[in-house]
Formats: sequence, C-alpha cells, structure tokens
Amino acid sequence: MKTILVLATHFDLANVIRDGVSAEQYKVIHRFSCEEAEPLMIHGLINVCIIDVDLTDVQGIWVIEKVRCTLPTCPILLYTSSAKWEWEEEAYLHGVSHILTKPVRPRVLNTLLDRIWAVPVSRIEPRSAMPSPRLQELTKPVEGGQKAFQALEVLRNFSAILTHSLCAEALLKQFLLFLRELLGVNRASIFLRQPGSAFGKSPTEEGRRLRSACAIGLSAGLLEHFQLSFATGIGRHLYRNGKILRRSTLDAQTDPEIQKEFELLGAEVAIPILDREELVGIAAFDGRVTGESMSNTELELIFHLLEEVGLAVKNISLHDQLSANHEMMADILRQLSSACVVVNRDLTLLHVNKMARKYFSAPGRRNADLEFSDLPQMLGSKVYQVLKTGTAVATFRYSPPENSETVYHVTIVPFQAENSVLPNSALLMLEDHTKTEQLQKLEIEAANLRLVKTMADRLAHEIGNAMVPISTHQQLLADQFKDPEFRASLDVAMADGVKRVGRLVNQMRFLARDSILSSDSFPLEPLIEEAFQEAKKHQPIKSSQLKFEKGAQPIMVEGDRAALKHALSEVMLNAIQANPADARVGVRTRLATDSALGKISIEVQDNGSGFAPETAQKVPEAFFTTRNVGLGLGLTVTQKIVDTHFGQLEIVNPVLGQSGLVRISLPVEGPKHDKVTKTNDGFQ
Repeated sequence: MKTILVLATHFDLANVIRDGVSAEQYKVIHRFSCEEAEPLMIHGLINVCIIDVDLTDVQGIWVIEKVRCTLPTCPILLYTSSAKWEWEEEAYLHGVSHILTKPVRPRVLNTLLDRIWAVPVSRIEPRSAMPSPRLQELTKPVEGGQKAFQALEVLRNFSAILTHSLCAEALLKQFLLFLRELLGVNRASIFLRQPGSAFGKSPTEEGRRLRSACAIGLSAGLLEHFQLSFATGIGRHLYRNGKILRRSTLDAQTDPEIQKEFELLGAEVAIPILDREELVGIAAFDGRVTGESMSNTELELIFHLLEEVGLAVKNISLHDQLSANHEMMADILRQLSSACVVVNRDLTLLHVNKMARKYFSAPGRRNADLEFSDLPQMLGSKVYQVLKTGTAVATFRYSPPENSETVYHVTIVPFQAENSVLPNSALLMLEDHTKTEQLQKLEIEAANLRLVKTMADRLAHEIGNAMVPISTHQQLLADQFKDPEFRASLDVAMADGVKRVGRLVNQMRFLARDSILSSDSFPLEPLIEEAFQEAKKHQPIKSSQLKFEKGAQPIMVEGDRAALKHALSEVMLNAIQANPADARVGVRTRLATDSALGKISIEVQDNGSGFAPETAQKVPEAFFTTRNVGLGLGLTVTQKIVDTHFGQLEIVNPVLGQSGLVRISLPVEGPKHDKVTKTNDGFQ
C-alpha cells in the first residue's frame, strides 16, 4: 500500500481523492501545511504528494520548493483552480510531475498514479565492469612486469588509508594527501554532517549544517568559523541536484552565495559525498597546482571514491556510537550496587561488576579470574536453563548455604537477537535484601508491639469498667451487707461484671484460634434463637424483638456450634445497639444450591440509621468502634470465626435511608478437618 499526502487548506480535496482511489492500494493522509506534514516527510513515509495551490504568484512556488527540499525524489502533483503560464513553467522546473485543474477527475488521477509507479527505476551499471581511464592508463601494456607493478603500486598506496579505519579525521586526511599526490590539487576540504543526524535520519535544523572534517591547504582558523548548509549556497545546490558543481557553470555564476563560498574556500569544484542512500558531505577542490582544471573523467572517479569514503565514515560513526553505548552500559553495570554478571551462550563471563566479584570470588584468587564455575550451583543451573530455553526466570530469593542470614533477590534475563530462537547471553542480577528484610521484620515486630499495647490498653479499660461496680460494693460490703437493697445491687453488679468479663474472655479465646476445635452437624434455627437471647443479655432492652424469616425447609449447619453461636450473637448485638430505644432485628436464612458449591446465607438487618460508607469499610477492623464503651472486637471476632469455617462475612454497601445489613455465608458441607486451615495474619 502506497501513501498519498494531500496538502490543502480544506478537507474537501482529500475526501474527494480518498473516494476516487482504491483503498486497498492507496492510503490518503491530509495535512493543512508543510509544517504539519514534516514528521511524515522527513521519515520517508510518503510515496506521492498532492498539493492544492493556485499558481498565480510566488506563494505557490514557495510551497512547492519547501516540499521538494524535504522530499527530493517524491513525485508531486498539483491541483489548481487558476494558473498563469509563467508560474506553471516555474512549477515544472521545480520538479512537479503533473498540474491538474479542479474538479478532481478520478479516472485521470488513477491513470497518472499508475504511470508514476510504472516508470522503471534507472539502474546504474557497476563501475567495476568498465575500467577507469586512470586504471587503463596504469595497466596498459608495458615492457616486462611493469604493468602489474604499477597496478599493485596504486593499490598499495591507496590501502594506506585503511590503517585509519577507526578515525574519520585521519582517514580523510590520508585520502586528501593521496589525491594531492596523484592529481596535484593545491587546496581541498571535506565537510560532513553531524554523526547524530547524518546517518539513517532525515535532516533536522542541526543536521542540515555541514562542518569541516578535514582540509589541506586552508587555514584552520577559517574552517573553525565556516560551515556549509543545505539551505543555501553550495550545500543547497548539491542537496537538490546531487551532481558535481563547477564554479564556472551558469548555476554557480548566477548564485552570489555559491560564488562567495567558492571564493572563501579557494575552490573550483564541489563534489557531493553519498553513502549510496543520501548526501552525507561535500568535498571542495581547487584546480591543479599547474593551473589546469580536472577533467570530467577524473571528477567522476573522485566522486565514486568519495562514495566509498562516505560509507567508511558512516561505518566509523556507527562504530563510535556502538562503542559509546557499550561503554555507557558497562559503566552503568559497573556502578550498580547490585551484582551483575553477563554470561555468554558458551558459559563464558562477558562482564562482571565489582559487587559480583565481591560476592562470588573465591578466597585467595584474583578477582579477574572469575569463571562460570565460581557461581553457586543453584544460580549457575538457573542461568543455564535460561540460556537453553530463552525464557526468563521469575525473581526469586536466594540465601548462600554458608550464610543463611544473607538474602538476595535474583533476576535472570535473556538477551535475545531479533530473529534468534535462543538468547546470545543472559544477565544475572543479585540484590542484597538482607537489611531490607531485617527492617521489615523489625517493622512487623514494632507493629505487633503497638497492637499488644493497644490491646492491653483496651483490655485494662474494659476490665476496669467491669470491676468498678464490684469494687464499690466490696468497699461497702461490711457495713451494708444486711441491707436487702444493697445485696440486690451487689448481685446485679457482680452479674454484669461476670457477663462483660466472660464476653471479653470468649472474644480473646476465639481470636486466638486458627481452626475449629470440633465439628458437629446441628439445625440453624435454634442456633439463631439462642444467639439472639445471648445478645440480649449484653444489651438488656425490653422492647427488642427478633423477626426470623425461615426458609421452606430446615437448614443444617456443620461446624463448631459454640463458635458460630458467638459469631451470630456479636452480629445481633451490633444490630440491637444500632437502635437501643426500639430495637428490631430481622434475620433471613437461605440455602443456595444453584451454584457449584452450595452456600448457607444468613442476613441480619437492624432498624437503625445504617452504616456510613467510611464506617462500613472499617467495621471488621480490630478495636474500631463508634461507641464509648466496648473494645471494638465484636465483628472482628465474627470475621475470624467465619474465616475458620471457610465462610464469608460481608458488610453490604450502605444505601442512603436504609438500615444496616450484615451477611454471613457458610459452605453447606462445612469445614473438613482434612482441608487446609484458613489463617489470618491480623484481626481482619
């Protein structure tokens, strides 16, 4: 599929073209201006450009010139509603392929597009098929072995530049000296684009400038402050035409900028340097020291030699980038606080940073002698597994056998080429988490201590409240024991204290259990009745009532009867306390057997104001309470008991204006002793 870029100030032209061409062959993209289309054009994503412009003044030519500068080889079609012949001629001179008048005629447009793609691309025959005149001259028949000697002498001299294959400046210097020796040029200079934008990228503002890379016969001070540019002068001409430019040609004579640059460089000819893809530099040469100009044949040979030099400079730039990236990566790995080891596919160690040498070097051996066999067996086997399978290993913990207190987090990542099945190498990283885990343990211990402190404070407060009436009566016991009213008050105080302390003891006992002590099968209805009566003991309200909606058939429950009774009584006590003036507790039971695992659902609803949204989330938390009395462990204990029975406690999301609803779900079969006991790290 080919991409058509439409530059127009309205959507209409792009829509008409999109409807007129085949959607399977062409993708039509619309942009309002050259600036908006620049990201597409500079990355070479456009196959043909269609411009909506009126050829009545120089504005239209400027648009064409901008597009042509960015897309030097892309076909350009114009659609215009009015045009003047002189501006049409100028448009064709700027490289426009066709000028069409509106409205758009789809058949004509498709025919022109087909002709564009049907034009065969001219191919340049390899120069090696025809010997250059210079080489013919050097290899013409002479006496004895002189022919071979002269050819080899030329090759020997030219191969001298290969000794500088990793230094662009030295290579170019040697090349210019070689040309001076052969051709007798006096001045020569080479300008190159910057490596960051010269290769593989379209020119940006910085990449359109060419700086001096090497020169002979010219002042260094001149070249330090002199640059060529693709936007003007010699650079603009060579960038647009890609041909050798002589100072004496008409194009150069009519352009003041070109003449000025030729004069400053003392040059007579400028040759583009290509890397077989795009222009990467410009070479400027003076005539011979004898005053003669170089022939076209010699300039053509120099052009092709410069093309090879351009490829060499490109390779040097790529090598420098690769080397810089390698040094940067090695420096990063070297400075990391984690141990980093890069293992090749043949199990040789390509890189080992300082921390890895510290962890794995054997006592008495030099750090530089670290080998794969020095890695612990467990880590070595994991690395070998990654290299053989190409699959990364999830991060895992590792403790050395000789030092079990040290804890490492180990990560092994394969380095795999794009089209390779197996990785070329693997990165082994070890992070010392010993101190981190010690801090975590200390934080857990501190949290447990804070929890114990909170629990002790709450328990002391609750037990103290229960003991105050008993202590008061104990002080008056000797003087008022014979008073019947005092004995009755003492009986009430002692009974109330026993209930409060007894409930507290039960809460602590059930919180301490991580499993049920016994499992029996019993009916649910009597259990609910008993739990309600138990709840009333701790909140004696005469007007409290229980509305029990029973199911169609009796429901049997399996589990610890005493624990479940306590859990239900805590939920019902919470419902009674929601409206102490007129408590109404509703209970609904349901046996859901439609799912794969049958469940018993018990819903307890009060007639209070309901849970606030923020309260509903905190209700099961330990020591959370909205009242001035109590520990705030009621629903926490219920949560723990339900968890040990593999059930679920749910505080139904409150709805404005509705009372609170708590739902307990228990499995029909109940907890089995052969199942894994459900545990909880806190009081949730």
